[in-house]
Amino acid sequence: MFDYRSAALEVLNTEIAALQQLDQYFDQHFLDACDMILANKGKVVVMGIGKSGHIGNKIAATLASTGTPAFFVHPGEAAHGDLGMIAPGDIVLAISNSGESQEILALFPVLKRLQIKIISMTGNPQSNMAKLSEGHLCIHVPKEACPLGLAPTSSATATLVMGDALAVSLLQARGFTAEDFALSHPGGALGRKLLLKLSDIMHLGDDLPMVTPQTLIRDALLEISQKGLGMTAVIDDKQHLLGIFTDGDLRRILDKRIDIHTTAIRDVMTENPTVAHPDMLAAEGLNLMQSKSINGLLLCDHNKLVGALNMHDLLRAGVM
Repeated sequence: MFDYRSAALEVLNTEIAALQQLDQYFDQHFLDACDMILANKGKVVVMGIGKSGHIGNKIAATLASTGTPAFFVHPGEAAHGDLGMIAPGDIVLAISNSGESQEILALFPVLKRLQIKIISMTGNPQSNMAKLSEGHLCIHVPKEACPLGLAPTSSATATLVMGDALAVSLLQARGFTAEDFALSHPGGALGRKLLLKLSDIMHLGDDLPMVTPQTLIRDALLEISQKGLGMTAVIDDKQHLLGIFTDGDLRRILDKRIDIHTTAIRDVMTENPTVAHPDMLAAEGLNLMQSKSINGLLLCDHNKLVGALNMHDLLRAGVM
């Protein structure tokens, strides 16, 4: 039986060795490329053919999601009309391991005429693409992981890592924050965690469970049942929070044989409950609830009750 594991480990070790020597190319050329892109007012247009094109697509997506406007253009399509997507002030990031991709080199004269700056990413600093570009990022690797030395493997990995290094370096230089990242990912789980506030999912108005201190426990239980949050707030006549009563509190008072028909809620409520501000991020609210081992949370503004929610609300919102 063929030893698949040994073959896989050989690939891993070869690609690790390729990446370990990549740091020598984070040199002045890399710094100049970062400065060029950071100072640029236009977009970064990534180009690549074949496997370099697939990697280029990912690099463009990473740049775009980390604060550097970018998109991918296929060189073949660019030669048949898509070149119109590139405007003066843009920068082209041209990727080719050999540095001799004719589909890309054929576009250089037009790009030069448009005064488009070009940064090439190749495995050969002496290639035509490297020599004709304003900037060059070297991605040379000692050997491919493919035993035939033909399939782009180590070189593709090195290209991807160089693209990530470029994107993350620019991210840090721009002072790009997690909130900025979330703005470009509003539909994903990260966007929900970084953008969604408790006020976006809280219950309010007639859906807010609340009773006065004089309310009998039996009537408070009706309020809890009707509002469906497993708790009720206890407030004064100005809606200032005095306490909370939960399903857990009910189990405890039943063990003590307290008469729910004659006892007021003020006698059994929990004073000074855990509260949050409605402007708190939903993810922070979740952390607060988990740290306090509670299933419901009251939201207050200057001690005035404005909302409430429970774990089910966070679950429905996709925060957990």
